Amino acid sequence: MKGFVFFPLVLVGLLQNVGPADAQARKSSPASAARNSSVLAARRAVRKKLPPVDPTEGDNVDGDDLTIRRAAVAALGGMNGSVVVVDPTNGRVLTMVNQKLGLRSGFIPCSTIKLVTSLAALNERVVSRDTFIYTSRYASYNLTTAIARSNNEYFAILGNRLGFERVTHYAQLLGLGERAGLDVPGEQPGVIPDLPPKAGGMGMMTAFGEGFLMTPLELAALLSSIANGGTLYYLQYPRTQAEIDQFTPKVKRTLELAANDISDLKEGMRGAVDYGTAKRANYDPSEPILGKTGTCTDFRVASHMGWFGSFNDVGYHKLVVVVMLTAVNKSVNGPVAAGVAGAIYRNLSEQRYFSAAAAEAKKLGLPDITTTYPCCSGH
Repeated sequence: MKGFVFFPLVLVGLLQNVGPADAQARKSSPASAARNSSVLAARRAVRKKLPPVDPTEGDNVDGDDLTIRRAAVAALGGMNGSVVVVDPTNGRVLTMVNQKLGLRSGFIPCSTIKLVTSLAALNERVVSRDTFIYTSRYASYNLTTAIARSNNEYFAILGNRLGFERVTHYAQLLGLGERAGLDVPGEQPGVIPDLPPKAGGMGMMTAFGEGFLMTPLELAALLSSIANGGTLYYLQYPRTQAEIDQFTPKVKRTLELAANDISDLKEGMRGAVDYGTAKRANYDPSEPILGKTGTCTDFRVASHMGWFGSFNDVGYHKLVVVVMLTAVNKSVNGPVAAGVAGAIYRNLSEQRYFSAAAAEAKKLGLPDITTTYPCCSGH
């Protein structure tokens, strides 16, 4: 693949160093025609749909919630990617599909980094939920619509207003650059950049995640802290029934974030699913999902990326679902990843997974919990 990526660039460089007559001769010669034919064939091979893979190969399913795992495997199908599902109330990993990929040292987070940028800007009072920022002469966004639409210019502006030190401080606070799990075998940490990217600076860093490397586990831990109101748990992956029976949540740190800031962020994440970039995850308005997509190219591995980090807001059985997809062509993106997550939630809902949990909670005498959001259709 690396040879294919760089070959057209080398070819362009060679043609720039020859005269018109030489270029025409090469273009019309049989050897040149053969070379051009092979290049076109290679391009067509990359563009066409790749054969399905088995993302479960090598996985250890001991300790997994098999109902959730089956739903995740079915939704992922033959795509190359990883799915991590976590209980945000205690940090337990309920399943991880494609563990080899999910435990690697990370990929560029793409637009999911906007969650970090948003919380940093809100907590530092650089912006409020209702502050409109002009991204061009005639276009402006507030935080809710900027998250929902994943507007790059808006978050580039926030990044430049925040500066490098404040952005990386909040990234570290939210668990990036360190192992999310507690004694999870094979887990490698992601990376927080030491300097802003040379190309694009803070704008590329805070809108696209340039310079960061993030793992699905890190994003799952971050989203759990948003879902539960500010507690960053160590993620634990019990693999035996004894470990499950003796499971005890471990708090990594309590985030010093205002409740209103988290609520403001959630409104934008709800908008992403209701009318924004993550509409493919929306399957039932009575079972709301909140999330953030990410789409970009990780040039380190010449791979297109599709991210979707999410959590549901249904009764007592809340789940964090993170989907990360990779491909050498453009068959994956954030909306596709959102569709995978939506299929997981839908599958579980059809099995009455969430309602069964609510019924169990009522038997224990726990009060019902409901969350309401303002209507987003006017944004």
